[in-house]
Amino acid sequence: MKRREFMMLFGGAAAWPLSLLWPLAARAQTPAGGNAPGGAAALPAGAVGQVATMQGNATVTRGAAGGAIALHVNDPIFKNDALATAADSTLGVTFDDETTFSLSANTRIVVNEFVYQDGGTANAALFSVVIGTAAFVASQVAKTGDMKISTPVATLGIRGTTGVVDVPQGGAASAAGGEEPRIKLYADADGRVGRIEVFNPQGGQLGILTQGASAFTLRPGAGGRLQAVPFVIPPAEAARDRGVLQRLFVSHNIGRRMTNERLRSRGGANRGRNQPFNRNQRGGGQPRQQQQQPRGGNQGRGRRR
Repeated sequence: MKRREFMMLFGGAAAWPLSLLWPLAARAQTPAGGNAPGGAAALPAGAVGQVATMQGNATVTRGAAGGAIALHVNDPIFKNDALATAADSTLGVTFDDETTFSLSANTRIVVNEFVYQDGGTANAALFSVVIGTAAFVASQVAKTGDMKISTPVATLGIRGTTGVVDVPQGGAASAAGGEEPRIKLYADADGRVGRIEVFNPQGGQLGILTQGASAFTLRPGAGGRLQAVPFVIPPAEAARDRGVLQRLFVSHNIGRRMTNERLRSRGGANRGRNQPFNRNQRGGGQPRQQQQQPRGGNQGRGRRR
């Protein structure tokens, strides 16, 4: 697919008016008995994110001895939470800086670290993709601090971008022609492309992705050393990724709307720039170009790339 066509497809999906996206997501992704998307209720102290969308079943595990707890739309997410989706299920989570993850079926990630303060100088986040397919839109932490995503064999430095991480069963790079971990960089909803830096476990840089719809596959090279090999995404996989990214952008828009509603309910517009950020206040930037604000929503103080 040509890059221009790709950007038009995903830019258009993310720029759909939320008046169209919201009813669809609310009908399809709110679990029975769960809260409706967009609730403005305050989150517990220490929460770093919130479930924005969900289809099917997803769970969170908190603490080494804790069991899996069923998740619902609006549920809070905390540091060290392990999030998992069941078969035929998806989960969208938006964090305090508006970074959003969308988990496909049979995917597990861990929120290892998340620190965000609007205007702060020590913003940092680390997410581990243990298995499955996780797509993400990086936001203020990636722009103002240090955002990383780890896999069982490599660590990714995220520099303000959209991407997809595929980790096969077992998680390790294969030298025998089996499934291999893949890292893919895609254009943001506004057509801009960031970068993903790939590092081995020892911290050595393996490669950098800077072009939209570009990818690395991770496999052992000479002497068993891990390599990031440029990978041409096959048409069938590109088609799958289009659906994954469309779902991601819907979750991202809904997550931002939820943040805006909490801002209105708590009067967060009067927050000083040096006050710590919390889930009842809106931090970070306004939506990127070509994305529409929720009707009736507040305009946040924006920082553009």
